[in-house]
Amino acid sequence: MDRAARMVLLVEDNPDDALLIRHAFNKAKLPNPLQVVEDGETALEYLSGQGVYADRTRFPIPGLILLDLKLPRKSGFDVLAWIRQQPSLDRLPVVVLTSHKEIPDINDAYDLGANFYLVKSIAFANLREMVQKISDILNRRLERAK
Repeated sequence: MDRAARMVLLVEDNPDDALLIRHAFNKAKLPNPLQVVEDGETALEYLSGQGVYADRTRFPIPGLILLDLKLPRKSGFDVLAWIRQQPSLDRLPVVVLTSHKEIPDINDAYDLGANFYLVKSIAFANLREMVQKISDILNRRLERAK
């Protein structure tokens, strides 16, 4: 896969939020494909290449993770802690994308290794702008990797 089009993994349990984010990606004309998983446990299966996610051609390691914190089965905090413990993933950029803006959550996310903490916006224009910022983050990372 072309490095400029690295896949983005969205870990989001709210189907309406996932649909809005997908729509914002399309409207922003981002070249990055978006893969969505609905809970923390499935995110770990995806990232570790287990079960249905074993085929890395179909399910490549993402270039960026958008991670909700309040997830079923395993929380976003659990997923983030697990990612940072994996030598092959510990530098993978993780953007916490959540509706919660409590200071303890923000501090905990950064303490666990989040690269950015963004609060979801209900307004579509703001969401599209946020998605564009996320794309900029991914593209800056890819430029540094060259």
